[in-house]
Amino acid sequence: MPSYTRFLVAGMLLTGTLNTLLTKLQDMECVENCHDPDPARRKLFEQPTWQTLNMFMGETLCLLVLYANIYWAQYRQKHQRDLDEHSPLLGAASVSNADDDTRAAALVHASDTLDDTRPLSGWKTCLMWLPALFDICGTTLMNVGLIYTSASVYQMLRGAVVIFSGIFSVLFLGHRLFSFQWVSLFLIMLGVGVVGMSSVLFPPQTIPGHDDGAPAALGSTSSFGTLAAATGVSEKSLLGVCFVLLAQVFTAAQFVVEEKIMHRYHVVPMRAVGLEGIFGLTTTAFGIPVLHALIGVSHPKGYFDMYDGFHQIVDNPGVWMTSIAIMLSIAFFNWFGLSVTRTISATSRSTIDTCRTLFIWMISVFLGWEIFQPLQVVGFLILIYGTFVYNGVVAPPFCKPTEADVVTVSTVGSDVEQ
Repeated sequence: MPSYTRFLVAGMLLTGTLNTLLTKLQDMECVENCHDPDPARRKLFEQPTWQTLNMFMGETLCLLVLYANIYWAQYRQKHQRDLDEHSPLLGAASVSNADDDTRAAALVHASDTLDDTRPLSGWKTCLMWLPALFDICGTTLMNVGLIYTSASVYQMLRGAVVIFSGIFSVLFLGHRLFSFQWVSLFLIMLGVGVVGMSSVLFPPQTIPGHDDGAPAALGSTSSFGTLAAATGVSEKSLLGVCFVLLAQVFTAAQFVVEEKIMHRYHVVPMRAVGLEGIFGLTTTAFGIPVLHALIGVSHPKGYFDMYDGFHQIVDNPGVWMTSIAIMLSIAFFNWFGLSVTRTISATSRSTIDTCRTLFIWMISVFLGWEIFQPLQVVGFLILIYGTFVYNGVVAPPFCKPTEADVVTVSTVGSDVEQ
């Protein structure tokens, strides 16, 4: 593997791992009564809607980087023309660089490269608002689920998106799944079930700030926190599992809508990520005060209290510093991921991405955020094997897929981090 490709793979694994761990670390930040001797009175950061806003800010950076690159390419192209006029020999020596810049500047002009699809421009860019809405629902639910479960279980459960995206692609896109892919979906479902069971039977370790092994939400006065406080530890873990799994339904719907749009219109993946970032950012920014007026006023200091969430961020260095780190990790993860897709393949990217689950689990155990659970390892192995079979990386022993059968069912969504 070339050194540049290794750099891209390493960067993708590093930023993807950091994104999940930083989000969990942010959930564990104390924001109120931090010096109270009674851990149950300490309040930790619980603002999934603000975390969703932060995620879209990171995706918006992708669009800024894309257009900055295009502007820089056009500037170099103009500069090269000036050099050609004054020094033809020097200009000829730099033709290859100029060609590279020309190709970079043409990224958003899909009509120059594809004849069977139209470029996504003008009012048609608003079509990306629909997957952004699904992204808002999915990301917010996952952020809530992460409060109630461990980082590794959260990341493993996200593998269930393959199940829903595969089924939705058959129902709404007319895709055909081969027998080995249906078997792999069953394996993934089995792996997700084992991982979820491990989380319920063996709940996460005690989180700093609480002495009863409860997630960060226990000290909250929010509606979800009250529900968690009224149940046992296993029920709270089950609640987190349900939130994460429900989020995968919205994420799968997002992937299917993206694929539908990109089959009809051509849009560079980095631009698609940026457009979703802008639409998601504006929608979430508008939704936060609306939710505050509808729910936050009657449930102060909860998930939808806009003022409380804002002060929790700006008044606590640990929270706003992790917010910046999360935003940057999302932007870099998308850039590294798209580069891996372009350099190797989408299937290779999805395979490599599963490895970060292992790193998240190892680091969480090392930091003492959770304890080693053999049942969780069994579920993870089944989940990974099912994912590899689905992507055609490995062939099941009972049905050998032909080369023509190995197709990617819904690869559009794999280019976007949530």
